[in-house]
Amino acid sequence: MAETSVRSTARRGAKAAQADGGAANGTTAGNGQAVHADAFAAPASTSFDKATYMRWFESMLLMRRFEEKAGQLYGQQKIKGFCHLYIGQEACVAGAVSACQPGDKWITAYRDHAHPLALGTSPEAVMAELMAKATGCSKGKGGSMHMFDKKVGFLGGHGIVGGQVPLGAGIAFAEQYNGTGNLCVCYMGDGAVRQGALHEAFNMAMLWKLPVIFVIENNGYAMGTSVKRSSNVTELYTLGESYDMPSEPVNAMRCEDVHAAVARAADRARAGNGPTLLEFKTYRYKGHSMSDPAKYRTKEELEDYRQQDPIEGVRATILTQAFATEEDLATLDEQIKAKVQQAVDFAEASPYPTPDELFKDVYVQADYPYIQD
Repeated sequence: MAETSVRSTARRGAKAAQADGGAANGTTAGNGQAVHADAFAAPASTSFDKATYMRWFESMLLMRRFEEKAGQLYGQQKIKGFCHLYIGQEACVAGAVSACQPGDKWITAYRDHAHPLALGTSPEAVMAELMAKATGCSKGKGGSMHMFDKKVGFLGGHGIVGGQVPLGAGIAFAEQYNGTGNLCVCYMGDGAVRQGALHEAFNMAMLWKLPVIFVIENNGYAMGTSVKRSSNVTELYTLGESYDMPSEPVNAMRCEDVHAAVARAADRARAGNGPTLLEFKTYRYKGHSMSDPAKYRTKEELEDYRQQDPIEGVRATILTQAFATEEDLATLDEQIKAKVQQAVDFAEASPYPTPDELFKDVYVQADYPYIQD
């Protein structure tokens, strides 16, 4: 009954917002996403402590400054190939990481620089990977779209749209089979929900009650195509209802909302009650990739979302609650900028992988029978 309540309450709220012509206290953007007008409104009180807010702020600011620098380096041709920035979506990861525990596994699509950073991978290893250096977290062989760091439970960015969804279910199956008590958080973009493998994975995850949290990062556009142009169902969380999967929408411009939703889903998974589908309603400030000028959206739409900036929202709460001063936060920002520059210096000084690296990490067994000396 409680799980059904999650679905029905969320759906009633979404329908009520649609009936009013937009979200509560806001309007609706051209992509069909809700735009809220209460920018940076810090709550009078909070159920989260100082340490949590400071962790969110530092984590998101590292993601933001790292991605800003990555964009600059791409323009200087020091980063090549594909490059998809996470600017604007930082709360999707920061709030989720704080709600999970060490040992949990994470998998996502190709917009994947921020996830390993939030989980504890060093900025040096991520930056070196962007520059295709041997010291990168994927040894220089993955680049922007294929970050990987098993030590922190990050099992990859994946370049095939929706390809990571059945892998996420498989990771959850392994955790269940081995009795670890851990779960898998499986991210995907809104463009992935029309891939057939997603529905197969949803069905098996519910059938076997796998400990997986499926997260749709709905930033409104699959490349340049808005959700309302590509999907008859624009409230994407309702797709889980076809499989009787607990599902709910989340304002993913707020760490508080992300943390609360992921915590509920994690409790459900660890109790043996199976998966949850969360639709993170978020927004990317930059184009789909570095080659995308994003002319398919208006300046007004972008500015509406900038008024909901997740970092500024957390900053407002920190200052309102007197968790830190403006000077403290400015000092932290300078420290993070220095850390990012240190990562750049490390990456630029690192060597490229040698040609023989191409033949490593291809097969699990070192003595694979078809490899001859």
